[in-house]
This record gives sequence, structure tokens and C-alpha cells, in this order.
Amino acid sequence: MIVLKLGGSVITEKDREETLDGEALERAAAAVADCDEDLVVVHGGGSFGHPHAEEWGASTTDGVDDVAGITAIHTAMTTLNAFVLRDLHDEDVPAVPVHPFSAGHRDASGDLSLPSEQVETLVDEGFVPVLHGDLVAHAGKGATVLSGDEIVTALADSLDADRVGVCSTVPGVLDADGETVLAEISAFEDVADALGGSDATDVSGGMAGKVRALLALGSPASVFSLEDLSAFLDGEEPGTTIHGDS
Repeated sequence: MIVLKLGGSVITEKDREETLDGEALERAAAAVADCDEDLVVVHGGGSFGHPHAEEWGASTTDGVDDVAGITAIHTAMTTLNAFVLRDLHDEDVPAVPVHPFSAGHRDASGDLSLPSEQVETLVDEGFVPVLHGDLVAHAGKGATVLSGDEIVTALADSLDADRVGVCSTVPGVLDADGETVLAEISAFEDVADALGGSDATDVSGGMAGKVRALLALGSPASVFSLEDLSAFLDGEEPGTTIHGDS
């Protein structure tokens, strides 16, 4: 079982609202089509979800209770999800949508519940579930953002995934000079000075958010670029390996 995250910055033009990076998405879909293992795909929001979330003041901790805002954010993400499915179908991948807004929630303490039985059954039936960053109901706050990185963490643990990969716009987690790929990370404090937010709008934490989420896993995860996606799916460990602390 592989849980794969396609970063929103990879498959969209993140500085142009609701704009796909068509070439990158096609390349990602072709790589996924060559994977022979059970696979769950999660994609980020990129220029579809993030601008709307920012407009309505929604984040992983700040909620939105306006129906118009919830609809705008969720619709943008399901639109992007439809594009991802289209390209996967073009490569004969048996991809099916799973929308977290209809499945997950946070309690008043902010703890996430994202049941995985649906996803596991779909995989067992030969499908490739495709989830995405979304909103989730949040007790006392209306709805808050559920990032793709949180979904990866939740699914990897509940599905007991063998491998986790995060396909990003960089070849791995870079050092403070932004030139060298760090081979391994085992604690956030070791790389805190090197990590910052995304260059464009990102309500889910940028690379720092990715590293924090992946450190919460009990098994190693890989962060790599689109150029290394096929290598990862072939069993290699490109980019940066992040060792969970649990």
C-alpha cells in the first residue's frame, strides 16, 4: 500500500487562481499509471482551494460558517479533483473521488476523525481512491481546512501504509541556503531555521507543514520532485527521507 501526495504547487500554477499546470498533471498521471502496487492518491489545493480559503479567512484552525464561503472553497477543490481524475482516466487508472468534507470532522479540541474504511474497501475492490485538501466540519467553528498533508498522515496510519510519498516542486527538503537537499530529517528542531512558508499563498503550512505532518508518522516518508515520482513508485527513496518520531 502506497499513499501518495501530489502537491498543489506541482499540479497547478499556484500564483494564478484556478489554473492547472497541465503538463505536470499529465506527467504525474502517467507515472501513477505505471505503478503496480495498491495506491491511494491525495492532492493539494494549489491555486484552486487556497485563494478561496484565504478570502474567507479559513485555515486549519480558523473556521468559516458562511454557506457561501464553504461552497466556494469546497467547489474549487472538487473542480480540481475532477481534473486530476480526468487525467488519471486518460491513462486508464481506475481512479475514483473521495471527498473529505463528506467524511471527516474535528471535535471541539480540534482532533481530526477521518474514517478510512471506505478508502480501504475501494482499494480492495481494485480502485485508486483520490482524495484532496478540503474543508471539514469543526465543532464550534463551522468548517476548517483539512490539508492534504493531514489526510496523508491520517490515512498512512489507519491503512498501515508501507510507503508514503510527497511529490513537491523541489527535489526534497532544502537546507538553510536553499541549495542542498537534506538526505534525512528525524526532528523538526533540526531543520526549523531552514523551513519557511510557500512563496505564494498557502493556508496549510508550506514545507514546514509537510515536515511536521510527516514527522507524526510511525514510518519513513519521502519528499521529492515530479522528476523523481516514477523512481519513488518503482521502490526507490529519492529526495529527503523523513523518519517519524512515533
